[in-house]
Amino acid sequence: MKMFVKDPCGIVCIIVTYIAVFYADYVVVRWVILHSLQDSLWGPFHVVAFNTVVLLLIISHLKAVCSDPGVVPLPQSRMDFSDFHTDNPETKIDCDERDNWTVCTRCETYRPPKAHHCRICKRCVRRMDHHCPWINNCVGERNQKFFIQFLVYVGILAIYAIGLVIASWIVDCSRCNNEVAVKQNRDLHCIILVLESALFGMFVIAILVDQFQSILGEENAMERMQTNHHYKKNSSQTLMLLSQVCGRSHPIFWMLPCQNPPRYTFRKDAYLIDHEV
Repeated sequence: MKMFVKDPCGIVCIIVTYIAVFYADYVVVRWVILHSLQDSLWGPFHVVAFNTVVLLLIISHLKAVCSDPGVVPLPQSRMDFSDFHTDNPETKIDCDERDNWTVCTRCETYRPPKAHHCRICKRCVRRMDHHCPWINNCVGERNQKFFIQFLVYVGILAIYAIGLVIASWIVDCSRCNNEVAVKQNRDLHCIILVLESALFGMFVIAILVDQFQSILGEENAMERMQTNHHYKKNSSQTLMLLSQVCGRSHPIFWMLPCQNPPRYTFRKDAYLIDHEV
């Protein structure tokens, strides 16, 4: 279990996230389904289906928030980094290994390739992509899968909510309460929900595209800012790269937040960093 990051921006973003999700659930169930589909079997179906997506969203979000993103452990004692520059063959680190591994002067420890120091978490994170205020955590090696799941479920929820609102406006409901005050209240909630869904939907789609570019390009956000490479992958390479984030299970199970991401093992000279999920 990771330490909670006391970042005011992150805490506010988490609160806003849950307010938006629960408000969407309230409007869809109270003002859309129960109001427009009360006489149809589609009503109970959409209540169960919509709340199932909400549940999966919450689970994936909590896992992204609470999971260790891949923090590089601090050494138990002060480490000597002279082996990075020494010419002694007994202590000299192999050139290739030295080029891949770096030293973090803030954490005072070795860090593996693609690990970066987060100024908010104040730790180095393996395969760090970025620090996301919406999960108040870094997106790294061990929680990127949950972060992507969270984005996908937000996108599904946004599209689902807009679809239900549009359908409720099109379908003629003979038993609906058509009092002016009730109708105005319902329309107001539905308009707010559509605007909220459109805003969050476009936002998560943009982040999802960035995440998949990061995975398929084998570069995190920080590395992509320094390069301008374009990568073409065939289907087998694409599945292999996605499995490094989503796990070795069948792709059909990749969207289940109960599945754990794969384990990574890194070695630096005599130091072994090997964490179980």
